[in-house]
Amino acid sequence: MNRQSLAGTVDDLRQLSGGANQETWAFRLQTPAGDQSLILRRSRSEVRQSDDPGANILSPMALEATLLEHAAAAGVPVPKVLAILQPDDGMGDGFIMNLIPGETLGGRIVRNPEFTAARKVLAYQCGKTLAAIHSMDVASLPSLPEIDAPNTLDTYLLRHRSSGFDRPVFELAFQWLRGNMPVTTAEPTLVHGDFRNGNLIVGETGLRAVLDWELAHLGDPMEDLGWLCVNSWRFGKTDLPVGGFGHREDLFSGYEAGGGHVDPDRVRFWEVMGCLKWGVMCQGMARSPGDGSPRTIERAAIGRRTSETEIDLLNLLAPLEGVR
Repeated sequence: MNRQSLAGTVDDLRQLSGGANQETWAFRLQTPAGDQSLILRRSRSEVRQSDDPGANILSPMALEATLLEHAAAAGVPVPKVLAILQPDDGMGDGFIMNLIPGETLGGRIVRNPEFTAARKVLAYQCGKTLAAIHSMDVASLPSLPEIDAPNTLDTYLLRHRSSGFDRPVFELAFQWLRGNMPVTTAEPTLVHGDFRNGNLIVGETGLRAVLDWELAHLGDPMEDLGWLCVNSWRFGKTDLPVGGFGHREDLFSGYEAGGGHVDPDRVRFWEVMGCLKWGVMCQGMARSPGDGSPRTIERAAIGRRTSETEIDLLNLLAPLEGVR
């Protein structure tokens, strides 16, 4: 990459709202050729270097940056990666990309009047974008883990058991998922892993970019569609199952218009799985980090949302009349 193009003076550095594991910073780079509005995405955790100097293993953030480059080449709307941080930069694991104007806060996307027109087309656009992601050539991508439904279920069951918490609703969900395990014969595709309202940049006319590729893996493409429909990402607009802004029919229509094929039963399975996964993750956030990461108010606040996922799971598995 042309790192020389990033030479200049940093101004207006400010931290944006981000996840529990990564930091996101916005800044303006002043150069003789003009100012650039940029984003630094950086890991909160220290990256351990491989003991094998010949190992060609990408760090987590370098892997995410590389996936963004492949996605851009496939026509997926994503920010442009300008530089990947190197060890001698002294800034840890991260990368710099261009800033795309728009909104990322899910609550604003589902409520603010300036996004009224966007909400009418956003579910369809998300479907087409997911179809483009799932059609990317897996052979050309960097090494990614393959994670299928049984593996996901076993992983989160172990995390739940090791937490020491007793949650009957979670037990019900684990049993339902085990009894409704989908059978897939297709080759695994690239799965974004966190495609949801809150990880999208939205403008007044709709989708502008897909963010946060840190959980990308190979697996069942229906996982992404189900995750997008989890109630936690509707931001109170529970009557609009796709991110709080649209309907499943529009999501599926966009997906098939983009060349994909929808299996509604598998989407439902992954929606239940997604709700349970988020519940187990929230449960884990309530504890102190086991990897030495600092305790944060954000982690504690997320931990309190465990009970919300229990209600969502009951609505999915034993719904009251009129509840979706």
